[in-house]
Amino acid sequence: MADVHSPEIRRKNMRAIRGVDTKPEIKIRKLLHKNGFRYRISPKEFPSKPDIYFPKYKACILVNGCFWHGHHCHMFKWPGTNKKFWEQKISATILRDKRNIEQLHVLGMKTLVVWECSQTGKRRLPDSVLYQLIERWLVELGDNCVLDADGLKRAP
Repeated sequence: MADVHSPEIRRKNMRAIRGVDTKPEIKIRKLLHKNGFRYRISPKEFPSKPDIYFPKYKACILVNGCFWHGHHCHMFKWPGTNKKFWEQKISATILRDKRNIEQLHVLGMKTLVVWECSQTGKRRLPDSVLYQLIERWLVELGDNCVLDADGLKRAP
């Protein structure tokens, strides 16, 4: 299937996509701050500059977009055009994410990957549930976990 936009329009649309301070990141930060948690945003001394860092808990949250990071959920769909490019790009991102998380673990950090599908889309979690799950991970669990539309799970 051909792209419905001209190359100029597609280029403009792609340039408008943010890499930092995305809506899902800001939503998580607001939920946590409103409930008394204090954190640092993208500290440069860590590999991958995690989106949210809690020095008190030695914990990092990474907020990932389902498309850009290749999360196989109801929100992810492989593009119909330029398939080889997108497969290489998303596969490289998945490998980079694994490598960055492993480096954080070596530094003694516990990690939580929060997927975009937990906050948007037809199966999103209510804000109160989203906050409760993140708080539970941060305060109670000492494990590395993943939070998506299906809830909180231990990372594989």
